[in-house]
Amino acid sequence: MIRTHVLICGGTGCTSSGSKKIADLLEEEIAKKGLAEEIKVVRTGCFGLCALGPVMIVYPEGTFYSRVKLEDVPEIVEEHLLKGRVVDRLVYRESEGEEKVEVPSLQETGFYKTQLRVALRNCGVINPEQIDEYIAMDGYSALGKVLTEMTPEQVVQVMKDSGLRGRGGAGFPTGMKWEFAAKNKVPQKYVVCNADEGDPGAFMDRSVLEGDPHAVLEAMAIAGYAIGANKGFIYVRAEYPIAVQRLNIAIGQAREYNLLGKDIFGTGFDFDIEVRLGAGAFVCGEETALLTSIEGNRGEPKNKPPFPANKGLFGQPTIINNVETLANIPQIILKGADWFASMGTEGSKGTKVFALGGKIVNTGLVEIPMGTTLREIIYDIGGGIPNGKKFKAVQTGGPSGGCIPAEFLDMPIDYDNLKKIGAMMGSGGMIVMDETTCMVDVARFFLDFTVDESCGKCTPCRIGTRRLLEMLDKITSGNGTLEDLDKMEELCKYIQANAMCALGQTAPNPVLSTLKYFRDEYEAHVVEKRCPAGVCKNLMHYEIQPDKCRGCTLCARRCPANAITGKVKEPHVIDQSKCIKCGACMEGCKFSAIVKK
Repeated sequence: MIRTHVLICGGTGCTSSGSKKIADLLEEEIAKKGLAEEIKVVRTGCFGLCALGPVMIVYPEGTFYSRVKLEDVPEIVEEHLLKGRVVDRLVYRESEGEEKVEVPSLQETGFYKTQLRVALRNCGVINPEQIDEYIAMDGYSALGKVLTEMTPEQVVQVMKDSGLRGRGGAGFPTGMKWEFAAKNKVPQKYVVCNADEGDPGAFMDRSVLEGDPHAVLEAMAIAGYAIGANKGFIYVRAEYPIAVQRLNIAIGQAREYNLLGKDIFGTGFDFDIEVRLGAGAFVCGEETALLTSIEGNRGEPKNKPPFPANKGLFGQPTIINNVETLANIPQIILKGADWFASMGTEGSKGTKVFALGGKIVNTGLVEIPMGTTLREIIYDIGGGIPNGKKFKAVQTGGPSGGCIPAEFLDMPIDYDNLKKIGAMMGSGGMIVMDETTCMVDVARFFLDFTVDESCGKCTPCRIGTRRLLEMLDKITSGNGTLEDLDKMEELCKYIQANAMCALGQTAPNPVLSTLKYFRDEYEAHVVEKRCPAGVCKNLMHYEIQPDKCRGCTLCARRCPANAITGKVKEPHVIDQSKCIKCGACMEGCKFSAIVKK
């Protein structure tokens, strides 16, 4: 009889930190102690606390170990699993230097206690490669309910009543999209899952696929029943090998259990799913480009209308939902539209998953009710800004989004509020920036990404974004003018109005939002030829303060360009014409004698 379950994160983050080897060794050590019949090791999906990986939780007591290493495994088995004594030094602490160890449940930690997990409900809880564990969590009950108790029209109405909006970007109402496709009375329709998560810093969809793939399969089958489709495709980027592997395992298991394929639940409903791998083109996150890629063609967007719900994959009516959107659907069916609509705000129902990254203490995956403020996300859940730095801005929506300054920290986050201030929800990437971040450089970074990822089909995007990038390069190199700022704004608005697809239409957002809220930084680069954050290399230099320099020669020895000269025990000097501004001298100085200006 199993008395203890040891859950180990098997998401990409923890896997890269060695969690698979830890799980393997754990099973070996458990077997050596003769405990294999009593203790079960469960490889789960992402827990969310990516900064603390590899993560391990021991149930039933709920002991939460973080940053576990291979060499810790024998001690955990000997002390905790055999003798029942918690390994104190490995227990997660809410704050650095905390001596007394209270062992709260995971849900009582600061990171989790204000979260509300719907799309992530099974991530970190079940083994995603075992269909029986998903079924034990009411898995496929929603599919059984719709096939045996509901008409397709009733399913569509539930989705409309729930207020669920697409979690992949613009937030189009899911039920309305399904209704458009359902009204097309043709023999062949398709359901497509968009798992082409291309935003820098975003890993929400990947984590759901890795931790709860059956939820997506079940939701796609429900969607197929609602609109009258018998075929589904999951378009996932090939850079997600763990997600792809678990999807294929899940599809095989679902077919074996007759939960995919012919005559599901004996109702006469047929539905099957195939996986299609994307090659990593950001533009293929746009729905028409994605469909074109599935068809085997170059991933380029098409003019709309017609919209995919009327004429999509292979010319047939098609609905496209992203992973997070689909992950909500089984729970909406089981618990009802009113349950889901009771969460969130008037115009943005339910919860939203965000990938917290950048200058934040708790890097990881969070799910919060719509309407939660940025302050709650960044400080209560994210743990604030490390090293005592000051919060400056947060970028939401990736290259399509905008930078939100500190003045909006107490603004409730939902689709409409973000749109009002020039940002967007996007798929849910949230990159936090502190006072050491240059906002001009941030805009340049995202434009550089967009220029590389533009498919080149339309001139406003192909040429316009490149011209924008050239202007930003000019400014960050110290050659910009005030006139350039006005030209940039004008060009941004032209691109927004004339680009063919959402990639081009939203590409100017990082530039416009930083111009709006951080114009003083742009003007400092242009007028004063200075980067206030000390990031843009052409606008900064290092100086040695003579009164602090002890002449230890360490900086001169570390300098790769031989730009520092001076005698032993005498102040040194940096030759600015030779300095490559790498910062090695400042990092190595023991007397804080070198400053960056």
